[in-house]
Amino acid sequence: MTVVPDRSFLVIPEVSSEKRDYVPIGWLKPPTIPSNLVRVLLDADLWHFGILTSSMHMAWLRQIGGRLESRYRYSIGIVYNPFPWPEATDQQKAKIRAFAQAVLDARAQFPTATLADLYDADSMPPQVRKAHSALNDAVDKLYRGAAFAGDRDRAEHLFGLYEKLVSPLVAAASQPARRPRKRTQA
Repeated sequence: MTVVPDRSFLVIPEVSSEKRDYVPIGWLKPPTIPSNLVRVLLDADLWHFGILTSSMHMAWLRQIGGRLESRYRYSIGIVYNPFPWPEATDQQKAKIRAFAQAVLDARAQFPTATLADLYDADSMPPQVRKAHSALNDAVDKLYRGAAFAGDRDRAEHLFGLYEKLVSPLVAAASQPARRPRKRTQA
């Protein structure tokens, strides 16, 4: 089924190079019709963009995402849906939105560059890298106050959060089914 959005939408490539620090997520507008090679996120805003383009989300993708040869394969069911989003106040979300906009502003400084050009690990412009670094710091602080040592530390933290999210579901599924009581005749 082809999605034909009637408003701006976020696109996430289904497959991206493992050599990139970030999956090159972008915004598109109608009348653009997205291909089957991207995942479409309707009704997304800068909050979603900021979290999804962060090192935190990339650490999650690297651990649980699929692979096409060695490239990352992004799946809504495996990567996006189970991702433990941070709890954030409106003020914290506004801060992430501002950092996400700074990433977009840094990208805009290179109007002739494609996202593939901007996110090439060897030639990523310093302005884009700096904007991502600031965004990463802000997103990391939503998850915990102490700095993360790296992607492994981020992934371990996310798996702990995921376990807390699903443990009530696992417990409910393992409960034996209740049998109805037999009524006695008086």
